[in-house]
Amino acid sequence: MVYGTCATKFLMKKNKMVAPRIIARLDIKAPNLIKGIHLEGLRVIGNPGKFANKYYMQGADELIYMDIVASLYERNSILDIVRETAKHIFIPMTVGGGIRSVSDVEDSLRAGADKTSINSAAVKRPELINEIANRFGSQCMVLSVEAKKYAPGKWEVYYDNGREKTGLDVMEWIKDAEKRGAGEVLLTSVDMEGTGKGFDYELIKLVANAINIPVIASGGCGSLRHAVDAVNIANADAIALGHVLHYDKCNINEIKEAMRQADIEVRQ
Repeated sequence: MVYGTCATKFLMKKNKMVAPRIIARLDIKAPNLIKGIHLEGLRVIGNPGKFANKYYMQGADELIYMDIVASLYERNSILDIVRETAKHIFIPMTVGGGIRSVSDVEDSLRAGADKTSINSAAVKRPELINEIANRFGSQCMVLSVEAKKYAPGKWEVYYDNGREKTGLDVMEWIKDAEKRGAGEVLLTSVDMEGTGKGFDYELIKLVANAINIPVIASGGCGSLRHAVDAVNIANADAIALGHVLHYDKCNINEIKEAMRQADIEVRQ
């Protein structure tokens, strides 16, 4: 298998010439799509493949599949879901949860993923970021960051689906990961996740303005306005949506139209 390389290193990021991506995020436990609040109190939503196809038909730019208990149980159980999805859906897929090695990344790519999202394993052994970027290209290495605010303007990195503290400062960790070769950051606010009360705009803007790789805002979207503000106010390069889509508060077509009305270019 031949893997791509990140030749441009996302040089267009800062001037926003690349239209923001609308990404459907599907958190998986066993065979089910689930959703919680603050990454806890998980509720079964339904069949992940059916929801993925629904979002694909609505015009999602990408999908994220996240096995949210894989690190806890030290296994990855979503590759069968990824293989089945890849047969019918033809947009980029990111797969995360339980990926601990270059071999795990290769398995995910062979199953149909385009990118892999790493959190726990990178926190425990940061060299894994270098290894993945060197082997498959930076565009394949998405750093997943679960952030909790602990003081004004300060956030700590968590892992294992927001269960474990690291003592790492979010800004320092993300900057280090960028230097190691991470090509993108999936930034999830544990405080806002699942609430539908809006993104943590302060956090997103701080990170987006400090690094040169794309930032995917995740956690808290509950309305069209929240989606627009993540781009216009917080400078997000993409938004990952779960709650707002799963509960039919709005759909991807409506989000894209709201962005057009706000003079934000979106992908067709």
